[in-house]
Amino acid sequence: MSKPALINTFVKQEVWFVTGSQSLYGEDTLRQVAEQSRRVVEALGSLPIRVVWKPVVIGAEGIRQLALEANTDPQVIGLIAWMHTFSPAKMWIAGLDALAKPLLHLHTQANVEIPWQDIDFDFMNLNQAAHGDREFGYIQTRMGVPRKTVVGHVSEARVVNEVAVWQRAAAGLADLRSLKIARFGDNMRHVAVTEGDKTEAAIRFGVDVNTWSVNELAERVQAVRTSEVDLLIQEYEARYEVVPELRRGGDRHASLRDGAAIEAGLRAFLEEGGFGAFTTNFEDLGSLAQLPGLGVQRLTAEGYGFGAEGDWKTAMLVRLAHVMGEGLPGGATLMEDYTYDLTPGDERILGAHMLEVAPSVTSARPRLEIHPLDIGGKADPVRLVFSADPGPALVVSLSDMRDRFRLVANTVTNVTSPDLPKLPVGHAVWRPQPDFHTSATCWLAAGAAHHTVMTTQIGVEAFRDFARMTGTELLEIGADTSARGFEQELRWNEISYRLAGR
Repeated sequence: MSKPALINTFVKQEVWFVTGSQSLYGEDTLRQVAEQSRRVVEALGSLPIRVVWKPVVIGAEGIRQLALEANTDPQVIGLIAWMHTFSPAKMWIAGLDALAKPLLHLHTQANVEIPWQDIDFDFMNLNQAAHGDREFGYIQTRMGVPRKTVVGHVSEARVVNEVAVWQRAAAGLADLRSLKIARFGDNMRHVAVTEGDKTEAAIRFGVDVNTWSVNELAERVQAVRTSEVDLLIQEYEARYEVVPELRRGGDRHASLRDGAAIEAGLRAFLEEGGFGAFTTNFEDLGSLAQLPGLGVQRLTAEGYGFGAEGDWKTAMLVRLAHVMGEGLPGGATLMEDYTYDLTPGDERILGAHMLEVAPSVTSARPRLEIHPLDIGGKADPVRLVFSADPGPALVVSLSDMRDRFRLVANTVTNVTSPDLPKLPVGHAVWRPQPDFHTSATCWLAAGAAHHTVMTTQIGVEAFRDFARMTGTELLEIGADTSARGFEQELRWNEISYRLAGR
């Protein structure tokens, strides 16, 4: 499936490359600085988002103006800065203070090796990044500027990959800053973790979260034309393994048509309102014929964010993961830790939800089925049934901790799912790092949510970069995690964030 036009495709975005120097070096040296910085940009040509070279900056006003221009240009998602020569840091104060876009500090140099036999003071005068970047690092740290620092020569694949991951995080943040989330109804009654401060989310991330009556959606569903439903049915039959009872002429075909109408109406509502993410709630279905399942799964697989039971924070995360993973194999979906296999030494987690896990995490052909659902009080819903592909994955939650938002990320490995003939939902089976007991202990200690985004496209580094850009707490559970060390990190973070007032 193609992703919707709502996604800010990378081809429309750019990152500016800014090289720092100063006027005292003279025109000849500055020309060489410009030429060599252009070569660095050329070496970054394989990045997912275009890097645009900017003229070398040598004064405070030029730096400030460049920052202001970057702030107001919607195509610019961030800046890469390199101090090729010594650029006195006081010149950067006004510009760094004004900059509202993400920043990456590239600590590199033009040459790989020192020309030991030929090096002279002219070479030393030109190639000063080793101490020019330290001056720049000092002023960034003193001012508390959030940034990613990448160290090494641009000919190294590792360096280019680190820049690429940062670009993906910057693209995700750019999308969130214009993201509209539609909540159909409120969150599930009496549930704590799906609540959250939507005003603080607008301040911290830029997302706009609002609620619409589910009957506004139902009216849009009722307006769907028969021809639209027919076209969707044709697509279902071509794309999925449709069970006989749902096919044309089958006993339950009317239920599939209801599901198709819900998908068409939901899509129209989202497109007309410019929404990139949404939530539903089984406790508030109005006049809808069934709890949305199939349509939610398909829209999420196309790039929309989704959270069940009114969970707008997870809807935001799913959307964020989609954008950061643009163009990479795999996908992102709502996930929920549902139940455990506690066989000693072979513990596994079965993740699923009632209906809404998206098929973006499988390469197999899903089955389109219908089964009873005791929750929601509506007709039996249609849904896609499949197992997630084996391989590396990441599950991430977002919790509101009163004084801050907290991201918790666990690196996991999806494994081949056992045969589950009586479980009619999309699902995944995984082993968490470093092991089940440590993972669960740390997850619970962090107050992490039961709803997550599962991504098979990106790793934890992208979320590190995003957390740094937004000043959001991130706790990682991975191969090197210990429960004791994690508990200490929680205590340190509590002090740090309270003192910082973030």
